[in-house]
Amino acid sequence: MAVDERRPLMLFSRQGCCLCEGLEQRLRQLDLSRLGLDLQVIDIDAAQTPSDWKTRYDLEVPVLTVGEKELPRVSPRLSADGLMSWLTRKLDDLD
Repeated sequence: MAVDERRPLMLFSRQGCCLCEGLEQRLRQLDLSRLGLDLQVIDIDAAQTPSDWKTRYDLEVPVLTVGEKELPRVSPRLSADGLMSWLTRKLDDLD
């Protein structure tokens, strides 16, 4: 699948959030291209982050979305392999 055909997997995060950092680390271990995904990490506190995202996700990080669809909260205890299985199931539910 070409890069431009990948759907964005957006991780809404913030600096100093240990759950956010752990999830980002595990996501970076995965070959997300196998699922047709491209990881984009959004710092919810960054000046350039749209205000509607800040309002929606400020107290909720870490949050994962695929395109406009928010995924259920992922367990911080999942291993990288478990996270890949979880993502595969959630993507099947979206389609």
